[in-house]
Amino acid sequence: MSAPPRPQPERFPAPWASDWGEDPCGLWQALTYLGVRQGFRWIPPGRFQMGSPQGEHARDDDERQHEVILTRGCWLAETACTQALWQAVMGENPSHFKGEQRPVEQVSWHDVQPFIDRLNGLAPGLAARLPTEAEWEYACRAGTTTPFSCGEDIDPGQANYDGNYPYRGEKKGLYREQTVDVASLPANPWGLYEMHGNVWEWCQDWFGEYPSSSVSDPVGPASGGRRVRRGGSWFSDGRYLRCAYRSHLDPGNRFQGAGFRLVLGPQPRLEEAGRERGRTARVGSER
Repeated sequence: MSAPPRPQPERFPAPWASDWGEDPCGLWQALTYLGVRQGFRWIPPGRFQMGSPQGEHARDDDERQHEVILTRGCWLAETACTQALWQAVMGENPSHFKGEQRPVEQVSWHDVQPFIDRLNGLAPGLAARLPTEAEWEYACRAGTTTPFSCGEDIDPGQANYDGNYPYRGEKKGLYREQTVDVASLPANPWGLYEMHGNVWEWCQDWFGEYPSSSVSDPVGPASGGRRVRRGGSWFSDGRYLRCAYRSHLDPGNRFQGAGFRLVLGPQPRLEEAGRERGRTARVGSER
C-alpha cells in the first residue's frame, strides 16, 4: 500500500521564487537577492511526539514528551542563514569564523529581528520569521523518533560538534573547532542541512514548561526571560545535538555559535495558543 500524498502548499511557486522544483525530499523553492541564494523546503502539516521518551540517553527533565499537532505547513530554510545573505541584507558581518557560505554567528535574537524586517521589505510576500520551537523540532526529526534524525547515535561525519564528547561516551571523533560551510554535511530525510550541530539556532518562543497533554500549533509562553535555541553547535557535546534537547538564552546575548534558520509562513497565533496551553514562562540558567 502506497503512502498517502503529503499536503501541498496553497501557492507554488511563490512570486518571489527565483527557482523551484521537486525532488525525493519534496518541494523546494529559492529566493535570490544580490546573487545570494537561500533555498526553502516545504514542511507539510502533521503531528509528532515532541520531547524525549523516559529511556532516552542523557535526556533532561524539561523534555516531557507530548503530542503536537501542526495544522499548517511552512517553508523552512534548508540551511542556516549564511554570512553572504546577512551581508547582502545588513551590509556587515558579525561572524567570528569568516566565510560566505558559513552560517552567520554571534547574532542575538534581537539582532535577527531587523534582518527579518529588511528581508521581508526586499521581497514582498516573503513573510519570513523565526520558527517556533515545535516547528523546529518537527522539521529536525523529519518523521523519525530517534534521538537524532540519523538514528540512535551521531558522529562527526554527520554533524559538526566536539567529537571529544560523543553522545554515548564511546569512541571519540573529530573536533573541527570551527563552523563549516552550510550544506557540507548530510541532510536529514526532509532535505534540511545541519539541523544537528554547526550553530545553535534561535527559535521564536520564550522558554517555558511543556504541557502534559496534546496541543495544536504551540508557540510558547506569552512572555519570559530567555528565548529558545536549538540544535547544538560546533563546540557542543554530542548530547546537546539531540532532536529534543532544549537550550535557552537571553535574547540580547551575542553568544559565539548562535545563528538562525528562517521559516516562511503566517505568524503563529500567540493569543489563541497561549490560552490553550495556559503556560507560564520558566526562566532557568543557561546550559
